[in-house]
Amino acid sequence: MRHTEAPDFDPITGFIHGLTPEGIPAAVLQMARRCLMDTLAVWAGGRTSKPARIAYDHAAKRYPGDLPMPFDGRRVNPVGYAFAGACSTDALDGHDGHQLCKGHASAALVPMLLAELGLNPDCTLDEMLTHLIVGEEIAIRAGLSLHDTAADYHSSGAWNAMGAAAMGARMRGLNAEKTRHALGIAEYYAPRAPMMRCIDHPSMVKDSTSWGALTGASALDLAEDGFTGAPASICVEAPQYWQDLGQHWRILETNFKAYPVCRWAHPPIEATLGLMRARRIAVDDIASVTVSTFAAATRLATMRPADGDQAQYSLPLCLAVAILEGTILPAHILPEAFDIPEVWGLVDRITLTEDPELTAIFPAQRLAEVTIDTHDGRCLTSGPTDARGNFDAPLGDDELLAKCAAYVAEVLPTESAATLAALVRGPHPTPAELIAALNRRT
Repeated sequence: MRHTEAPDFDPITGFIHGLTPEGIPAAVLQMARRCLMDTLAVWAGGRTSKPARIAYDHAAKRYPGDLPMPFDGRRVNPVGYAFAGACSTDALDGHDGHQLCKGHASAALVPMLLAELGLNPDCTLDEMLTHLIVGEEIAIRAGLSLHDTAADYHSSGAWNAMGAAAMGARMRGLNAEKTRHALGIAEYYAPRAPMMRCIDHPSMVKDSTSWGALTGASALDLAEDGFTGAPASICVEAPQYWQDLGQHWRILETNFKAYPVCRWAHPPIEATLGLMRARRIAVDDIASVTVSTFAAATRLATMRPADGDQAQYSLPLCLAVAILEGTILPAHILPEAFDIPEVWGLVDRITLTEDPELTAIFPAQRLAEVTIDTHDGRCLTSGPTDARGNFDAPLGDDELLAKCAAYVAEVLPTESAATLAALVRGPHPTPAELIAALNRRT
């Protein structure tokens, strides 16, 4: 830990190095605790997935070092650590996000944060959270700026790399010039992956968050060694997103997922489950389900997913599982769980259609309307419905804690799960206690 830089005249580098725990509102610190706990839980839940197993093996083979990887124990360097952690988190689509960015910051930032804390987590929890908040504020603004200045819909790695580099520059105490170079390198090398390609063809590449974390970590190393980067254009070309750093806290706009599937599938799930409860519709009553939603969500159209990656981007499958189970848990989207006749019978009765009015208000609002036709002739409609977990309708701490417990159950021992929960419930653990908890094995 080498955070020694004084505030700089540049508002971005000044914020990165000048923010202190005392300057952060209590609500922002609490949101950071929620982001940290939720991301670690999703990371743990994704660790048993095939993409995470490959990424961990890759890191152990290609990036050897001194840091034990959480939920594993093999030792890698910080770049490999950040890469494997972000890939594991991205493998289970339950991570937090930001509505207007259409993507995820914490999934790259939390692995990068732990990689930089490394073997010497000699700081308080509030100091650790301050590092994370810096990364969140830079990453989210980078995402907003990119979407405002580039026509294509890019994956999260295209912008969360800058947050990772900013957070690392703060933690290493880089001077203002090297910090600007780290941001410039991260922005230039970040994977501007075409996100809708992964929607249309789901695979392990997901949101390219693993490469966002790797790029941020590598940019940090390069800048520290004197490598220079061109000015980060998304800071220069969209100054409106950077002028309120430290005043308007973008992390408070974070949303949390109730289910480990694409966020765009959540509104139809909520609409369907709410309609079934309100009108007392049993599974056997359902003749057909029609989902009217925004155009991007209708492309979550894989009807027969072959693996967990495809399942998380299959709206018909996600909805069918939710109808049968009343929820979706990580185990529900594994091939051995969803390959049953009842699921496919429901999948074949689900139709997706675009509602132009809902498309027009996306991504600021992500709504769906569901119509259920029953075998006895009823036609029941939900009305436009949003997802739970948005910043203006947040998941409560109890629900977030229950999610954490479910996701870590097969990966962490009971005492480690309690340490994660204490981030939100209290008494708050120290960073050293938290890292030790992640390294315990069941």
